[in-house]
Amino acid sequence: MESFINANYLPVKIHIKEQPKIFERFGAQWTPTIQVLDPDGTKHHQFEGYLPPDDFLAQLQLGLANSAFARQQWKEAETAYNEILSTLPESDAAPEALYWRGVSRYKSSGDPTALQQTAEAFKSRYAGSTWAKKASVWAK
Repeated sequence: MESFINANYLPVKIHIKEQPKIFERFGAQWTPTIQVLDPDGTKHHQFEGYLPPDDFLAQLQLGLANSAFARQQWKEAETAYNEILSTLPESDAAPEALYWRGVSRYKSSGDPTALQQTAEAFKSRYAGSTWAKKASVWAK
């Protein structure tokens, strides 16, 4: 995991007691708070609290995918969301990755079939998730 973090992120640790103004500036409400920011400081993903290693890694991957999505790099975002689905399918981030993978495909192609396929995929995977409910509007 350390190699993944070092290859994809510039980790910064801010201690609330030592730097409360910086902690406040980023709107952190609890520790630990992990935020994925782009170089200009725009936040693209945030999660709080302790997570087991696989869920922590999935959230970091989700942050990369969301950053690519925000840059409108649809194929890169789709690939990153797909990485979560293929390597960490049991993680809490996987249903969200499935949803946004479908949106990335749609944004890339303009073809609503991508959304319909995503709604269908939710019928067999993560059917009880909030993300499945959000995607249900896309079903045929």
